Amino acid sequence: MPGPSPTKVRTVGAKKRSVSIKPSLLLEVASHTAMGIAVGLGFAFLATHVSGFGVATLISYSRAPDAVMLMFVGTCTITFGIGATLTGLAITLTEKSDEDDAR
Repeated sequence: MPGPSPTKVRTVGAKKRSVSIKPSLLLEVASHTAMGIAVGLGFAFLATHVSGFGVATLISYSRAPDAVMLMFVGTCTITFGIGATLTGLAITLTEKSDEDDAR
């Protein structure tokens, strides 16, 4: 009886992956982030400078008004920035898939 036949070893070439994250997508998302940060800063400015809202008065009664003001502005900025980033990403990906379906 003959013994087991030797197995041949084949080398498989590396598969080239298509780049799913394109620089244009990153640029669009970064621009949405920048717009969200700008809107957040504008909102914080208006909220603290319009006396009818009473935010500046409330902040001035705190133990450390400078720190509370910085936290308020930072929170507004981060919140608007993250919201605009996620919204821009969703819109951009939806537009890209619509363009791909049309082809």
